[in-house]
This record gives sequence, C-alpha cells and structure tokens, in this order.
Amino acid sequence: MSSAKIRLFQPEDQEVARDLILSGLGEHFGYIDPSYNPDVDDIGANYVTAGQTFVVVERDGVLVGTGALLVHNEEVGQLVRMSVHQGQRRQGLGRALVSHLLQIARGRGLRKVIVETNNDWYDAIGLYERCGFVEYGRDEISVYMELEL
Repeated sequence: MSSAKIRLFQPEDQEVARDLILSGLGEHFGYIDPSYNPDVDDIGANYVTAGQTFVVVERDGVLVGTGALLVHNEEVGQLVRMSVHQGQRRQGLGRALVSHLLQIARGRGLRKVIVETNNDWYDAIGLYERCGFVEYGRDEISVYMELEL
C-alpha cells in the first residue's frame, strides 16, 4: 500500500468521500439515487459527531477510499461505507481498511464485527472472506457476515 495513508475523516473530505461512496454504488447497481443514502450527505454529523469511526484512505494527497465502524453495543460493531475508487482496487487498500477498522474495534474491546452486503456483490464478499469473516445469514437481497475478535 505504498504512499497510501489511512486517517480519520475531516470535514474537508465531505464532498469527495460522498462522491466516492455514491460512485461505487452506481458502478454496482448501474444507477445512483442519492436519496437512498442520506447518511453520506453529512458524514461529520452522521458518523463522527455521533461517536462512530469514519476513516479515509489518502494516496498521494488524493482521497481514494472510505470505511466506517459503527459500534452497536459494548460487544458488537459493524463495518459500513467501505469503498475504494475504481482505479485503486486490487492493490490492498480494501484489505488495509478492513484491517485498520478491526484494529480499532479490538481497541474498543468489541468481541464481534459484522458486515452486510448485497448477495451479488462478489468482490465485497470475497474481500470480507479473505479478511476472516464468515457468512451467518442470507436473504434474497443481502449476505450477512461476522468475525469473532
């Protein structure tokens, strides 16, 4: 992950982070409806001020990835808003993001981290499997995975 740095979200990251997340969703689904993702309209308020962890990946001064850890209770966290710019994929950034957020989860004393993704989003499912997550449920839309810490 040369010249890439994972750091906490800053207010000046808002526009690029939102665009990066929505762009990734658009690539997968073929369209973007921002109204389905109101939380990314104000990442500072919806994540940072709310006490959650939102990080970005910066490479050569350009924001190329995002990820967040939501803490549901003293034992369980959830990874959300994981996104890497299309031109930066397959370079270990997604895995580094997951690893970084899992380290934060361990530091907070969490015992389990969960993820939910669309059951046809094979690249995401593969990433989580490579990071040690195992499937614990599936429905017509989503796959649910967990990692015991």
